[in-house]
This record gives sequence, structure tokens and C-alpha cells, in this order.
Amino acid sequence: MYDVIVVGAGHAGCEAALAAARLGAKTAVLTLNSDHIAQMSCNPAVGGIAKGQVVREIDALGGFQGIVAEAAAIQFRMLNRTKGPAVWSPRAQCDKSVYRRAMKLLLERNENIDVLQCEVTGFLLDGGRIAGVVNQFGEKIPGRSVVLTTGTFLCGKLHYGLLNFPGGRAGDFPAAHLSSALRDQLGLETGRLKTGTPPRILGKSIDFASLAEQPSEKTEEEFSFWSADCRPALPRAARRDLPCHMLYTTDETAEIVRANLDKSPMYSGVIRGIGTRYCPSFEDKVVRFPQHPRHLLFLEPEGAENEEYYLNGFSSSLPVEVQREMVRSLPGLEHAVISRYAYAIEYDYLPPAQMERTLRNKRHENLFTAGQINGTSGYEEAAAQGLVAGLNAARCAAGLEPVSPGRDTSYIGVMLDDLTTKEIVEPYRLFTSRAEYRLFLRQDNADLRLCPFARENGLLPGDKYREFLARKARFDALLAACRERRFRGQPLLTLMKQMAGDPRAALPFPAELLPEWDPGDRSARQVLVESVYDGYLQREEREILRREDLENTSIPADFDYAKISGLCSEARQKLLKLRPATLGQAGRIDGVTPVDVALLQVAIKRGEGL
Repeated sequence: MYDVIVVGAGHAGCEAALAAARLGAKTAVLTLNSDHIAQMSCNPAVGGIAKGQVVREIDALGGFQGIVAEAAAIQFRMLNRTKGPAVWSPRAQCDKSVYRRAMKLLLERNENIDVLQCEVTGFLLDGGRIAGVVNQFGEKIPGRSVVLTTGTFLCGKLHYGLLNFPGGRAGDFPAAHLSSALRDQLGLETGRLKTGTPPRILGKSIDFASLAEQPSEKTEEEFSFWSADCRPALPRAARRDLPCHMLYTTDETAEIVRANLDKSPMYSGVIRGIGTRYCPSFEDKVVRFPQHPRHLLFLEPEGAENEEYYLNGFSSSLPVEVQREMVRSLPGLEHAVISRYAYAIEYDYLPPAQMERTLRNKRHENLFTAGQINGTSGYEEAAAQGLVAGLNAARCAAGLEPVSPGRDTSYIGVMLDDLTTKEIVEPYRLFTSRAEYRLFLRQDNADLRLCPFARENGLLPGDKYREFLARKARFDALLAACRERRFRGQPLLTLMKQMAGDPRAALPFPAELLPEWDPGDRSARQVLVESVYDGYLQREEREILRREDLENTSIPADFDYAKISGLCSEARQKLLKLRPATLGQAGRIDGVTPVDVALLQVAIKRGEGL
């Protein structure tokens, strides 16, 4: 009998298992191929705009994606440096084989985790409650709660032009039976989505001399907040300074695409699933943006000890012979050899209106879902959901109510809220623009925002929490000193705005006024960021407090919206479908107006609708 059964061992499954195990739950991880745990199926990179903030939040919650990404990093950059520090975003290009080995090692060394290679084909039911799973061997594996992290494997189909093959990704067979079990055994609705990946190129066939180089950066901080004493020993990449290269497509590239659109499964109607808006295939770029004569691409190494390069921005589902023409129309790739062809993949998912923001299924109280099965895209979004799902699956097994971080304290909370209040018809992706409190939800302060929540809910071990408290004490003392001490009538914190967040800049006041200042200390860098946004942050904090009443007003699960007169028909329909947990969530549903929220607030206070 396991406390938690995690189905799938991608980025969501790994964080789910590790989170459950930190709470002491005996956990089984069931995967189709134990050698492909934490496989980077698309770009071997972690982080990016908004995604880097999420990785730091995972780290603050005791998760491992950031620690593993740092061990596997072959290039690191801080994106958005030309903008304000609120949207600076860390990103690492990783050695995908090192990343996979490091995460697999973490799972296998954990005393509370068993990794089992098998295909889950159905569920054990006990009076309507999920009591475990069944695999292809007919084995019954009992468990108190189940987390589904199936990625693109549910009835996955790979498309290469008008040819298609069953597969969870290139080189892996799909989960062929689980979708029907979700529908027939559990009564859940499934949908169909699509994503894709670009070709990989052999490095020896690339003319790098003709390409612009993008070097690695040296930065003070990467993903993880923790010292070496709080990190496990892991395999590491052989090099950390590998460059990427930039190039542009040509008129010839676009013409090849236009001449072969009839061979595209997307434009010929073969693919039914909806693709991600923000990561379009190259043929989509040509059709949707004809005003752009060329498109920027990146050649990114897939490892320090292999010679394959990922052609970022060149995703395609065109036939392989057309892909060869397209690639060889690019500067520097005239003689390129494609080692792995690009493809599109269709897969089943569960529309997230069926789940709560805690990632618990509304129909089955001990079923949790995370990652692409919830209609999202991206390793980081998946890992964050996995951590929350694993936490709550362990809590469920222990007879506790599920919890989740708030929208006002994390990008993870923004994502959970969006998934359960928006209609997801295409793969969801996080952006900084999705967060109304993004000045507060920065990558530099994720530990201040989330470590107390993590400790309170058993996710953060004692050594990390003690380290956090010491770091927070240094920051609080330095910030207080900068607010209280003055030079020429102004607080030092106000004067520090002139430094624009750069710790290497000279202090705009005599150094003896702040003898504890150390530009190499993380607390000092954080105080500098606070100085940039001081007035705005105070305003944002007031807005968060103003909205607390709505966020803390619960809506009963069986609330009868039909009894509330005055609600517009669209609002009533959306509220019935999505069943928001709070008034704050209700107000973020498309089609629900402030007037509708006010009506609900009055009805709840009067005890109506029950």
C-alpha cells in the first residue's frame, strides 16, 4: 500500500514524488521507461521569462528543478537585463543527459520513493473511490492517492507531414489505454492538444564561423537559494561556458514552406488538436506573419559531451524531405545533417475546469493532476504543478485538506488560478504580464515570499529553513538601516535608486553611513531592487490587502447560482462550470463582472444560494 502513486516521471512527476516524499509519504513512481526520467523532450533549457521566476519559487518551496538545472547547466544567462529588475529572468541551457541522470538519482536515493517501470492501464475502485492503479501486467498497485503527470503520452500521435505514428514522443511508445480509463472508469472529459519540436543538427555539419555567437554570462546568482551544505551531491556538466549561436531565416526558407503547405498536417486538417499560440511552428510563422521577411533562430547545444544542436524557433510538422530543404536554406547550415527530424505531437488532456486550484479533481477527492494533462506547456509550469499536486496528494493520504500558494504570493499561484478560472482551449504558458503583482513577484525574493509557506506545510527541511531565517534577518536589518539613515535629508534607500539595481555602482552617499554594505552579499543586491520599486511596492501591498476580503471569502462547493437573481446569463453559466472556490477567483473568470461579484458577496453574507 502506497500513500501516493505518481503516474509519469517527467518534470511534473519528479517534483510530485519528491514533494510527497518530503512529507513522509511512501511513494511509487510508475513510468514507461526508467531511463527516460526527467527527459528534456524539447529544448534542453530551464527558465526564461516568467519561467525563471517559477524555478526559483520551486526552489524556495524545497523543490529540485533549480538545483538539478544548475548541476546540468552548460550556459547561464539573466534575461531582460535591459528592463527593470522586476522582470529579470534566469535561464540555463542544460546538458540533457546530465539533467536526466541527476534527477533519476534523486528519486532512486530517496528512502520514501520506489521507481517502477510499467504502463498504467486503469484504476482500482472501491465504492467509487480510487484505491490504486492497474498496469499492463495485470498487477494491482494499491494507493491512498494518485497523481497523474502523463505529459504528451495519452494517446500520443507523432506527425511528420502526412505520415503519423503512435508515440508519447520520438523514441517512446504512448500510453494507449489510460485515456479510455479516465473517461469510462472515472467519468472525466478529455480533450486534444498539440505541440511540436524542431530538428536537431549535427554540430560537425554547421558552419559556426558565419553565425553570431551568444556567450554565457557570469552572474552572482542562478536558480537555487541554498548553500552547498543544503544540496545533494549530483552529476555535473563537464563545461558551463558553451555559447549559443544566432541566425535568421531567408526568403528561400519561407518560399519552401509556402510551396509545401498542402503537406502540412496542420493545414490539411489531419491534426485536430490545438497548438500553443506562443510557441508556433515555423509554417505558422510564415502564414500568420507574412509582413516579417525573416525570423530569428538560435542554435543551442544539447550537451557538453555530445554534438547535437537544437534549432530553437524552427518547430515544424512538414515532411522530412521538406525539412532538409528548409534547414539547408539557412545561413551556416547549407550542408547541415539533421540527426533528429522535427515533428508535431497530438495528445489527450483533461480540461482543467474539472479540477480545483489545489490540483485535486472535483469528482475524485484523492486524484490529482499536474503538467500537460492539465493543458499547460513547459518544463517549469509542469514541475511547479507537480510540486503542488505531490504536496496535496500526501496531505490527502494523511487525511488533511489540500493547500496552495496564493496568486498574490507567487507565479505558481497565478498559474493555478488561471487554469481554474480561464477556459483553456490551447496549451497554457506563463508570462510576467499574467501577474498583476509582478513588482512583488520577482525572481530575487521568491524565498521571502514562499519559504514560510513551505516550512508550515512540511516541504522545507530544517537546515534550509534555518539558512533562510539567517538570510532574511540580514536583509531585514539592512533594509531597515537604509530606510532609517539619511544623507542630506533623504533616506539612503531613496538615494540608492540612482544605482538602478547595480551593486557594482558607487554608493550615492558616504560609505561610512552604511558600513555593513557588502555589494557581494545577496541581501545587498535585494535591497537595491527594493530601492528601485519602493513606492510602487507599498502601493501594491495596499492593493493586495484591499483584495484580501474577496480572496478569503469562500464560496461553498454546492452553491446554487440559479437562486441569485440579477446575475447575467454568461456569468451564471461560467460560474456553474468552473465552480470558483473564492469571490476573488470568481471575479477573475471571463464574463463575470464586478456587479456579479457584488451580488454574490451579498448573497453569501445573507446565506442565500445554499
